[in-house]
Amino acid sequence: MQWQNLKFNQLNANTLYNILKLRVDVFVVEQACAYPELDDKDRHPETQHLIGLSPDGVLLAYARILPPGLSYPEASIGRVVVSPAGRGQGLATPLMQHAIEAALNTWPDAGIQIGAQDYLNAFYQKLGFVACSEMYLEDDIPHIDMRYLPELCGI
Repeated sequence: MQWQNLKFNQLNANTLYNILKLRVDVFVVEQACAYPELDDKDRHPETQHLIGLSPDGVLLAYARILPPGLSYPEASIGRVVVSPAGRGQGLATPLMQHAIEAALNTWPDAGIQIGAQDYLNAFYQKLGFVACSEMYLEDDIPHIDMRYLPELCGI
């Protein structure tokens, strides 16, 4: 797996297209959720686009890393997705580990907060996140806010 962390102005047209297609295919079509996928946060000058490519250059994993103050007071990781072709290969954990590392290296004192789909609560807990809200509906999908606090998780 080849990992790349790029700003918006570093994305070429094909890479951007592949990212947006993957996000729409999974979040809009597969999860049957109509929501504003293009929210202008992709183009923020500090936003990072973490992509995981197969050896032959196929996009298999993606996460968007947002600066503090854009979605939450803390830095944030979102649009976390593994493509159908990449599922079952254990990519979700290294994807999140790379995203956490990128956020902490870029904004070491900001902390990290995410809005996680509720069914992934245990997955994120294993990575050092702790729930900091009750379950709520976002676009009719149960979510929970979580903060990165590895010391509370024994990490």
